[in-house]
Amino acid sequence: MLQYKYRFEKILTIREQEKQQSEMAYKESVQAFEQVATKLYELLKKKEDLLNDQAEKLKTGSTIHEIHHFASFIDSLEKSINDVQQKVMQARTKMNWHEQKLVEKSLEVRKFEKMREKDFESFKEEQDKVEMLMLDELSSIMYSKREVR
Repeated sequence: MLQYKYRFEKILTIREQEKQQSEMAYKESVQAFEQVATKLYELLKKKEDLLNDQAEKLKTGSTIHEIHHFASFIDSLEKSINDVQQKVMQARTKMNWHEQKLVEKSLEVRKFEKMREKDFESFKEEQDKVEMLMLDELSSIMYSKREVR
């Protein structure tokens, strides 16, 4: 009996390696996105807390210097928030791009795996036919030997 050998095995191996690299790149981009998004959340939470504190201070009374200092600090915080929002959008775009590449690589690998399955099935069918022919031949030989006796 012949042993099955897939003719595109090397290509499939390369595609699987590419898929693994895409998975790693996607995971890294997800982590980067999560880090930047967490930073954005923290900045927004800080701003919200500061605004609440300022509202309380305004109720009890505060100096013009404190209000001016607070306003400049909020402006600075808003600039940081805008900057981080841009980074979040870039990280999301990069993550989505890596996700798309991963989907493409997965589909490509799956196509080669399907081709291998079909090729193996046809190989098995061919081997079964060969085996049946050999059994038929053997049976004919056995029958002819019995008749000769």
